[in-house]
Amino acid sequence: MELRRFRLFRRFGLIERLIAVLLLVILIDFIANTVLFERASSFELRRDDAERIAENLVLASRAIERASLADRPGVTGALSTKRFVLEWSPPSQRHRGSIGLSNLRAQVVEIQPELAHADLELHLETIPGRGNIGGSLRLPDNSLLSFRTHARAAWSLTAGRVASLLVPALLLVSLAWLLLRAALDPLRSLVRATRNLGAGPPKPLPEHGPEEMRELIRAMNEMQERIHQSLQDRTHTMLAIGHDLKTPLARMRLRLDDGEVDPEVREGLDHDIEEMRMLLDSIQAYVDTGGANIPAERIDLAVMAETLVDTAADRGANATYSGLSSLEIMARPVSIRRALSNLIENALHYGGNVRVSLRRDGGAAEITVDDDGPGIPEDRITDALQPFVRLDSSRARDTAGMGLGLPIVRKAVRLEGGTLDLRNRAEGGLRATIRLPLERA
Repeated sequence: MELRRFRLFRRFGLIERLIAVLLLVILIDFIANTVLFERASSFELRRDDAERIAENLVLASRAIERASLADRPGVTGALSTKRFVLEWSPPSQRHRGSIGLSNLRAQVVEIQPELAHADLELHLETIPGRGNIGGSLRLPDNSLLSFRTHARAAWSLTAGRVASLLVPALLLVSLAWLLLRAALDPLRSLVRATRNLGAGPPKPLPEHGPEEMRELIRAMNEMQERIHQSLQDRTHTMLAIGHDLKTPLARMRLRLDDGEVDPEVREGLDHDIEEMRMLLDSIQAYVDTGGANIPAERIDLAVMAETLVDTAADRGANATYSGLSSLEIMARPVSIRRALSNLIENALHYGGNVRVSLRRDGGAAEITVDDDGPGIPEDRITDALQPFVRLDSSRARDTAGMGLGLPIVRKAVRLEGGTLDLRNRAEGGLRATIRLPLERA
């Protein structure tokens, strides 16, 4: 039964929970005040403290009655002490405390019966200052004689009054904190999920928390599914286009082998067909760099980079390597090789040369690829990392490709938890820096 009620509370929305908290605080405040009033009504002092209050009130009232109106303030001041403070005021409406001490009044009147005719009133002081018990009585001329005094036994009542004020407030703060924590817990899960949105198969979040939060999580799960389906459709479309175009390209190349085609025309068509094949390979590579399900392996990054540089140098390119001769990391070898190859080929194509260096920096491997080309305009570096963006205005017009080289590099590096940084060198050319963790988290 209790579990069922708890589940019912969990299904409350934020508004319902706040109302429930406020009602609970009101109930606790009512109970605390009721207990305090009952204690105050039955409160009595020790006999000697009660006699002190009764005697002081009788003596003070007699002395003030005999004094003239002008002298009465001075008389009350002379009769006051640190533990018993008196104040006289002309006929007026007097202040009555919210917590009356009816039993204590009866106790004082029993000691000094003449106070019964003075309309004696005793109460617990709201804010203890010059006393924790206060009261007043009316003199025969209807003027008021008020007093405040200290009584050790009354401190328990004062503490109870403070508690009756603080407990509901503390309870409200505690319940509000618990409510907000419970409400923000699914929100924190939602924030974590948004960081991985689109980075793999959707992982539906469990729907819990207030109704508003459950609706938000439900919408988030649906959005994850739509985005994943959209990415899959896009990937399949790109792969299908690439696959379907390879067939007519192969047929075109076979027809070019016919001896009737002019050699000059054949050479131009061969170049165009080869460029189209490279474009299709770029699309395939860009799609494949999203292979998060491929397991990482231990690879020697230095050997891989030096091998790619040597291959380029064997073709007659101006390519050099410097740095470590061996540095092992955990990564996906195919995507990292493709990323390094793209950077090297870009440097050779745009800069005419390439210098690759590798060093270890703390817990990461740092690869630097430099060229002496025209670089990239500072305001276009971000654009260069976007897929299908070509910066022909800053580089050669005869550039082949679809603007996927650097985006492929960035996707591959991010997949390994690394970073890619592009910046123009002060002495000219472009510098691409890749940082890869030595061990995967």
